[in-house]
Amino acid sequence: MTAKGLVLVTGANGYIAGRTVEALLKAGYSVRGAVRRLQSAERTKEILSEYADKLEFVDVPDITAPGAFDEAVKVDVVAHLASPISFDFTDPEPVLQNAVNGTVRALESAVKEPKIRSFVLMSSIAAMLQQPDEQQYTYTEADWNNWAEAAVAQMGKATPGPIIYSASKAAAEKALWGFRDEHKPSFTVTSINPCFVAGPALVPPATFGDINRTNRLIPEVYSGVPLEEAGRKGALVHYVDVRDVARLVVFAVDHPEATNGERYLLAAHHSPAQAVADLLREAYPERAGIIHKGNPGEGYLPDYRFPPDGIVYDGSKAVRLTGQDYIPWPKTVLDTAESVKHLFP
Repeated sequence: MTAKGLVLVTGANGYIAGRTVEALLKAGYSVRGAVRRLQSAERTKEILSEYADKLEFVDVPDITAPGAFDEAVKVDVVAHLASPISFDFTDPEPVLQNAVNGTVRALESAVKEPKIRSFVLMSSIAAMLQQPDEQQYTYTEADWNNWAEAAVAQMGKATPGPIIYSASKAAAEKALWGFRDEHKPSFTVTSINPCFVAGPALVPPATFGDINRTNRLIPEVYSGVPLEEAGRKGALVHYVDVRDVARLVVFAVDHPEATNGERYLLAAHHSPAQAVADLLREAYPERAGIIHKGNPGEGYLPDYRFPPDGIVYDGSKAVRLTGQDYIPWPKTVLDTAESVKHLFP
């Protein structure tokens, strides 16, 4: 183990978690990755083989089982990233149960381990979103989603998938702060709340289906999907780079006292498909007949800022905290395209 300590990363084979594991290792930490099946971590181990002496994986088949993390949490820090992610859920009960109970089980195990100094939860902008009919609003860390869980209770299995997902993230984060208030653990508690996450995955996708759902806008535009169909229809067009999300987790681990009790909304860029197409058509002129042209320059600001007369996600708190701005959107787009172009000859 390194002098900086050992960090447990749950759901360690996930999209955000992979980059988080990498960032923690680069920052000098040892990492214990918890996964449902050890086999799922093989590619991550191969890619991070230079850190073989600082990286291990353990299997936690059911994160909702009592005591699920009791052995895994013999660490210095817990970064809880394991949570069900989909916009196509059809049954809310198992989704909410996994999200909430997984978080609570990790916390229950953590309070039994006296040397743990901090607990970082990967939450989501979904835990902050207000009613979906807003036209103009600026979100900050003070906002809470207080409608999605009630909507699930009312609609049951008829609840649309995105609302189920939103309810699960809101409920899981509320469980975090509720546990903190009730049990008053000795460790610090921090929540990271990114909007849609894009950028190159640590493990290059073997198929299109391997691409994280929030990261599909760029690959779809690159592959020639019509702009009005690229990404998830009706989805947010506000993004943050996956490497910035990982960086904020590391910052919270590095500075537990400064981030204790805080939420951090991570949001950097407003980018509809048109903005992505404009960037990709310039970078890959040989694909001009594949990447749709659309109406260049339309629907976004030149610097990819949030239009002030629409929905704004204020991610400035994290910038002030770290003294570092977000990765520029053109870099996110081009790095992502490079990481997936082998799928689209």
